Amino acid sequence: MKLILLQDVKSVGKKGELINASEGYAKNYLIPKNLAVEATKSNLNDYELKQKAEAKRKQEELEHAQQLAQALKDQVVTIKVKTGGNGKLFGSITNKDVAAEIIKQTGMDLDKKKISIGDTIKMLGERTAVVKLHPKVTAEVTVKIVEA
Repeated sequence: MKLILLQDVKSVGKKGELINASEGYAKNYLIPKNLAVEATKSNLNDYELKQKAEAKRKQEELEHAQQLAQALKDQVVTIKVKTGGNGKLFGSITNKDVAAEIIKQTGMDLDKKKISIGDTIKMLGERTAVVKLHPKVTAEVTVKIVEA
C-alpha cells in the first residue's frame, strides 16, 4: 500500500516521503496514529505541491545567502581594544565579540552562532572569520584588531 508519511517514523522513512508499506501495518498502525495518509490522487497532488513549494523556499534561502556572502566578501571589520605590552590584549576576543562587531558595522542580520574565528584572539593583528550563511554558502570576513 502506498502511503505519504506525515511524521518521521523510525526505520520506515522521514516526513513527506512516499513509501510502500504492508496493508496491515498501514491500516492498523500508521493511519490510525496519524503518522501517514493513503496516497490517493488528491493526496499525491498536495504532496507534489508541497514538495515544489519547499524546493522553491530552499532555492530562495540559498540565493539570499549568496547575496549576503557577496556583500560580506570584501568586508573588513575593525575592533578597538585596550592592550598591554607587546601587543597583548587585556582579556581576549571571542566569536561573540566578533559577531557583535560584524552586525554593528555592516548592519546585516546575522546569527552570532554561525560566525567562527577558531581560537580566541589574544594579540593585535588581522584574522579571518568564517561566516556560515547556509550549508552550501560561507563567507570570509577580515577582522582587524587595533589598539584603542
